Amino acid sequence: MPESVNVGNAAPGSIDRQAAVGYTAGVFDLFHIGHLNLLRNARDRCDLLVAGVTTDELAEEVRGERPIVPFLERMEIVQSVRYVDRVVPQTTMDKLETWYALKFDVLFVGDNVRARADWKVIEDAMAGVGVAIAYLPATHVASGALLARSADDLIVD
Repeated sequence: MPESVNVGNAAPGSIDRQAAVGYTAGVFDLFHIGHLNLLRNARDRCDLLVAGVTTDELAEEVRGERPIVPFLERMEIVQSVRYVDRVVPQTTMDKLETWYALKFDVLFVGDNVRARADWKVIEDAMAGVGVAIAYLPATHVASGALLARSADDLIVD
């Protein structure tokens, strides 16, 4: 565990205690109950939770489209959730690169990624630096993509 952590706008090293730092990331577009449950469940399993919010550019690169809600607004929404101690931009999908920057102890992800072939590489990389991976169950019915399609149906041409 890290000897000190920097949370929010605190000066580096200003929080002097041992703490289990958790990290999770997402686009958090059209913030919904599934997002809230992810953050709540993650925070219940660590002392400090850092949430990475995917930049518009990275979301477009990975998903093929930009989020509906602009990046800075999504950052502010996630920061306003009481379970989140710090919000950072997610500019890469590389979890090891993110770990080198943040030094988290636990990576929280949805259990839907466990079956992906590429996830074994991430598991091995995290194990190599001593990071535990906690798979959290999906707790929502409608995904952000479904909500976005529903919103599109409301637009009158």
